[in-house]
Amino acid sequence: MQSRLVGELAGAMPFPVIIVGRDERILAINSQAESMFGAGTIGRHYITVMRQPMVLDAIESVLRLSEPAQAQYSVSEGGHDLHYAVHARPVMTDDFACVTVAFEDRTEVEDAGLMRRDFVANVSHELRTPLTAVLGFIETLQGPAANDAGARMRFLDIMGKEARRMNRIVGDLLSLSRVEANRRVRPTDDVDVSAILRSVVLSLSPFAQKQNVTLVLEGAEGSDRVMGDQDQLTQVFTNLVENAIKYGGAGRQVSICVAAHTQEPTMRGPALRVDVADQGEGIAQEHIPRLTQRFYRVDSHRSREMGGTGLGLAIVKHIINRHRGRLRIESYAGKGSCFSVILPYE
Repeated sequence: MQSRLVGELAGAMPFPVIIVGRDERILAINSQAESMFGAGTIGRHYITVMRQPMVLDAIESVLRLSEPAQAQYSVSEGGHDLHYAVHARPVMTDDFACVTVAFEDRTEVEDAGLMRRDFVANVSHELRTPLTAVLGFIETLQGPAANDAGARMRFLDIMGKEARRMNRIVGDLLSLSRVEANRRVRPTDDVDVSAILRSVVLSLSPFAQKQNVTLVLEGAEGSDRVMGDQDQLTQVFTNLVENAIKYGGAGRQVSICVAAHTQEPTMRGPALRVDVADQGEGIAQEHIPRLTQRFYRVDSHRSREMGGTGLGLAIVKHIINRHRGRLRIESYAGKGSCFSVILPYE
């Protein structure tokens, strides 16, 4: 009767639970815990099932002192680290005693903390480099180059470049912060995506001509309307087209194609698809999953030389997510890249 009650108690829990008896044998385990430790654990000594020392020490402490204990449990699964807070608690009655071992999934919390730490480190690094350069040139201008007009103009030019870079980083950080703050609020304005694309192409045409790149816009002659934020969608397409111009290569073509799909597989319904394709060197496959991470660059030196902050595609991804859309990236080394924005009509 008691063993059946213990089994039902473990099975009713919404998280992984193992119940250990006073004899140090496992009395019950629910399906969530079985997926972590495998089947056939009933009756086995807990040491042979939960092998991490911190967890074993916590259970031993509860068995010995009849007081609650906590521990951390970590495991790697599918190339990703999973983190659990382990809560070991005594259960005491007049004629029965056992220990409940519950595993609280803390993976998202740990991952968020790691992302925050990485973000602070990346921001510090990105700002420290130009700031160090500016401070160095200021000291030089105050000292050895104080009366050197030629050096002063060269240094001021470099200082201006580095200051503008810091300004771009701060601007993109603020933009990313605003997008994230509204990520759960779907835009409600009726916007014309084709009109936005025509405006983007017009504004970037001088830059394309300077880079000797031809811009070709297809399928945007009419009106393609979706629910969206006009300023944010302008930012998305400006970023993607500008990147295509920068990395597509001189003397080549950047194509922007608009197409309406009555049944878009990725959206399970009607959607508007915009493809921005270049004829550049392409991107190796191992880089594609990380392109939208903050400050991730395939070629850090080249990106900085072109004025990139490493935040553009992260902003693009967050804006598209806010619009309940999808961003698809297809690229092969030496064959160019295609960035596709898919926006639902409804």
